[in-house]
Amino acid sequence: MSAKTVLPAAVMTAVSMVLTLAVVVMWLGTAVPVPVALVVGLGIDGGWLAALAYERRLAVQGDHNRVVTGVGWFFGLVASGVLVAHALTADSSAGAWLAVAWLPIAAKALWLVHGLWERTALTPAALDAIRGIRQEARDEAAVARARLRAEAGAEETRLTAVTGAGARVARVQARTAKTLAGAWSTLEQARQGEDTGRALTSVTRPVTPGVTANWELPVWGPSEPTGLAALEAGPALTDAALDALVDEIRHSETPALSYREMASRFRAAGHSASEVRLRAAWKRVA
Repeated sequence: MSAKTVLPAAVMTAVSMVLTLAVVVMWLGTAVPVPVALVVGLGIDGGWLAALAYERRLAVQGDHNRVVTGVGWFFGLVASGVLVAHALTADSSAGAWLAVAWLPIAAKALWLVHGLWERTALTPAALDAIRGIRQEARDEAAVARARLRAEAGAEETRLTAVTGAGARVARVQARTAKTLAGAWSTLEQARQGEDTGRALTSVTRPVTPGVTANWELPVWGPSEPTGLAALEAGPALTDAALDALVDEIRHSETPALSYREMASRFRAAGHSASEVRLRAAWKRVA
């Protein structure tokens, strides 16, 4: 995997060194002897390569030195400066020479990229673990999305069913209300009609006495009429007596009886009191 970054950097380094050496020999060869120009070119390339080699050694050890890095960039800038100066003083093809003046800087940048790759490189086991974690996270996210979609669909179906049922109930209630309204209208018309009086006299004597006999309910077995005096024989209870009686009936069982149960037993025992007085006594004792 490191070949993907180290190979371009090495090729760019070789090209820039050859180009720098050739330019120095061609440019300075007219002013100084060729061996001197060759030594100058090799000095620039040698310093650049030495700084790069030492920097790579430190990188392999996991270390870093800013001085070495600065020296390497200095030689790279010197090489690019030589190429730029040669391009500006060249009589022909100045644009072509200027276009390749960036090669030393590009080689240095490629080595920087390779160093960054080395500091962030992971082993195959770590990469497999990362892939497994990411795949697991994607699986969980997919399951969560599917669960949310299913819950949303179920909720939509439930709401549709409830809405439909509510609409049906509303329609039934509307029809019932319409029917009841018609029935009450009919009863109102019958009550206010001219023949209502004659119809009522056929079913009850108190409305028009002496017209038609009162309807009698069937009686099974012997019975004795109960007069009004028998119903009113018991004297009315005082508030204190009513309170004591209500409290006694209420606490006749554990836990204490409710109002409905107390009232039912009060009536069943033969006592009489109006609903208003009985409820007032209940509130006082409870």
